Amino acid sequence: MNALRFRAATDADVPALVELVTSAYRGDASRAGWTTEADFLDGNRIDPDVLRADIERPRSRVLLAETEGKLLACAHVAEEDNAGYFGMFAVAPGLQGGGIGKQVLAECERIAREDWRLPVMRMTVIDIRDELIAFYERRGYRRTGIFKPFPYGDARFGLPLRDDLRFEVLEKAL
Repeated sequence: MNALRFRAATDADVPALVELVTSAYRGDASRAGWTTEADFLDGNRIDPDVLRADIERPRSRVLLAETEGKLLACAHVAEEDNAGYFGMFAVAPGLQGGGIGKQVLAECERIAREDWRLPVMRMTVIDIRDELIAFYERRGYRRTGIFKPFPYGDARFGLPLRDDLRFEVLEKAL
């Protein structure tokens, strides 16, 4: 595979981003990869209007990873509370486990550290996602023990199939 090329998303990328993120987390297509949430969430994973707002706001970048113009992965990196925030991380299901995600995460950390001079990167992960949390721990993130509620009742973020979902904040010094 040719080298990844990174670029910031534009409004024109929104439909492809919604498709990519949905394929990585929802429905049967997501089961081809290891990041699926299909067993505990249905419905949307990303709302186009929320995505457009993330693309347009200052100190926020929706990062695309492409090879020969083909979208392979994405993530959102932004400044929140004098820290980097990492989210909306998706790699096409058939390409997961091949190192693309590690490169995307490293580029987002570089943006927060070098471009924005932020001291730490934070993210929220659904706390039942043990395999995903372990992936981040291998990359230097630590569990903080800080939990945030899942947005039950807000269909923009999915339709929960269970009632015990919550987010844990993970953190890494940059």
